[in-house]
Amino acid sequence: MTGPSDWTLVTVSYNSAETLQRCWSDVDLGGARWVVVDNDSSDDSVEVARALGADVVARTTNDGFSVANNAALATVTTPWVMFVNPDVVIADPTGLNRLASIAGDHDALVAPRLLNPDLTDQRNGRGLPLPSYKLANRGVHMPGVDLERYAQGGHAGPTYVAWAIGAAIGGSTALFRELGGWDERYFIYYEDHDIGLRSWLAGHPVILDPTVAWVHEWQRATTRVRIDPWKHELRSARVFYREYPMLRSRRRANAAPALARLRERLWSPVK
Repeated sequence: MTGPSDWTLVTVSYNSAETLQRCWSDVDLGGARWVVVDNDSSDDSVEVARALGADVVARTTNDGFSVANNAALATVTTPWVMFVNPDVVIADPTGLNRLASIAGDHDALVAPRLLNPDLTDQRNGRGLPLPSYKLANRGVHMPGVDLERYAQGGHAGPTYVAWAIGAAIGGSTALFRELGGWDERYFIYYEDHDIGLRSWLAGHPVILDPTVAWVHEWQRATTRVRIDPWKHELRSARVFYREYPMLRSRRRANAAPALARLRERLWSPVK
């Protein structure tokens, strides 16, 4: 039977010392290995991670989220791997058993339900990332756009999603390696869209299991007036929509044969 000791948890840190201390100090990982890849932090992230029991990969440059994830993936020897942000609180490590069961039964990537600190639903499972949906999700008025088609909540059991936000996404180590790991063209943002789409296109669905719920203290940098995060977001968006031109509009997405399996299963319960 799969247990937490069959998992490696991978966390990328960048000046995350306070967050690591707050979110990981009282977590019982149940024997799971925890790897923290530090992207050349100027604070005490490396020392804090080591004191909390992580195996630390201390990089001397910051080459982004995907590069750091792949550096950790190269060290994984367990059959299962979960990429989980420093601001996620894992409430119960036995939930990993459930996630492994779902991922294994369906040869899928899998994500837990994420909750805001007030325990409201964060809706981390997402539909097709059309530009109109993404703009509407940021508060831009887009006539005719139904956000329930992009970020649904209220699912009672495992549900097919197009992708899940990269704060917590896992599956078999073999599958992540089959997919080629994380696309290093994305410094930050859109890399989670990409790995979800690549998984579907390779014949492996993405499943959100709301019966496993973790708290995520999400503070997206692009909700604040800072130019660098927006530069990264726009740069990643250009890469993404060049790679997936069928997602530039609803008409193209509905006509794309490659997306037929995803469209058929999206938001339906996993059986």
